[in-house]
Amino acid sequence: MDISWGDLGAAVALMLIIEGIMPFINPKTFRQMLEMVSQMEERSVRTLGAVWMGLGIALLYWVRA
Repeated sequence: MDISWGDLGAAVALMLIIEGIMPFINPKTFRQMLEMVSQMEERSVRTLGAVWMGLGIALLYWVRA
């Protein structure tokens, strides 16, 4: 698998675009979601992060294979 710095830059740019969609479209719901996550236990937030990373790795493998 040959990944260039340009691919990494494109991936980061796409991540920033996707991350910005929710607060741009619906800032009120985004704030409510952040408040809800801030009240979750640290272990639950970590588990949620691990699940999202696993899904991202699986999707990246599927797309790049």
